[in-house]
Amino acid sequence: MNFLTIGHRGVMGVEPENTLRSFVAAQQAGLDLIELDLHLSKDGALVVMHDAEVDRTTDGSGPIAEKTLAELRALDAGRGERVPVFEEVLEAVRTPLQAEIKDVAAARALAEVMRAQDLTARVEVSSFDDAAVAEIARQVPGVRTALIASRYGTDVVDRAVAVGAATVCLDIRRLTLEVVEHARASGLRIIGWVVNTQEHLRLVRALELDGATTDFPEIKRTGRFTA
Repeated sequence: MNFLTIGHRGVMGVEPENTLRSFVAAQQAGLDLIELDLHLSKDGALVVMHDAEVDRTTDGSGPIAEKTLAELRALDAGRGERVPVFEEVLEAVRTPLQAEIKDVAAARALAEVMRAQDLTARVEVSSFDDAAVAEIARQVPGVRTALIASRYGTDVVDRAVAVGAATVCLDIRRLTLEVVEHARASGLRIIGWVVNTQEHLRLVRALELDGATTDFPEIKRTGRFTA
């Protein structure tokens, strides 16, 4: 089984999350995939940040949607890092990306970049929002998509199938064998998040998941040897 190790916002356990520094560190650690988050700035830039507000991860405050890219650039995103845009990440690393979008508007903006740069082989798109997954699939034929869920039952599998997602990314703390079996019966790939302990890694292996999203690069090394 080709077990994937996915860097959560880069390697956010050791570097400022969703920064170029974090993404480069994830690539240097040999992680198979780098996960990142996208929001739209006031002037329509695809900004890489998890929260809808800048307060937690920068020295600024307020919603991303109310700030221009120039205003966002002026913020410190940790250790002197600046808030990157998606296109900069594409240039900074060659590792495949899993881009999480929050809504349909972000799906449309990302679709433009993906079509222009022919990114279907390099970028998988994920979201908690069913409509966003469906929209990116409509806008970018052949795109690989994933539905994310934190509170779910077997219904998450049916939702994923309904929007054409090939993967479900599921909170490891809520994952059950019933959900795994239903996903497998529907032909879906399953990724567990966030896997930061040996206990969670053993669970991922026991359930024979396809991969794990982690804050720490060591999972790449230990994941190979954990039964």
